Amino acid sequence: MVSGPSIAQCYWNRRALSAERIRGRWFFTGDKYTVDQEGYYWYAGRSDDMFKVSGQWVSPIEVECTLIEHPGVLEAAVIAFEEETGLHTPMAFVVPRDGYSAAPELARELQEFVKQRITPYKYPRHIEFLAELPKTAAGKVLRYELREMSARPAVSRATN
Repeated sequence: MVSGPSIAQCYWNRRALSAERIRGRWFFTGDKYTVDQEGYYWYAGRSDDMFKVSGQWVSPIEVECTLIEHPGVLEAAVIAFEEETGLHTPMAFVVPRDGYSAAPELARELQEFVKQRITPYKYPRHIEFLAELPKTAAGKVLRYELREMSARPAVSRATN
């Protein structure tokens, strides 16, 4: 929650969202943070983007940051993928760097890469390679488009 003279009075023509997010002088951003023992705040992502895997919260930002540490990844975006069981697992959309091919071998390498760097349950069970991520004019990833893509039958998707 934030408050101050620079917050908006409302969302233009979006009364329900305004009522949900703006309460008196407080603006509920929907951002999630953790605070470490030294008092530093760490951004975990948007609360509406986070999801549970095996009963534990997953921040797409954490998985994305780990994926882009790999030399073969230019960009990455992670969403919750609904499995046939109804449970959710991480799914990554990856833009490979020049010189790397969008192949099942790279997908498996990325999955192992993530498992070795963060808690293993957070690794992407599905990886789809794209030439570019869908974005707004301002460069923000359009996660709703990625969710729509994930609902389509897998064409070039590596699954594990």
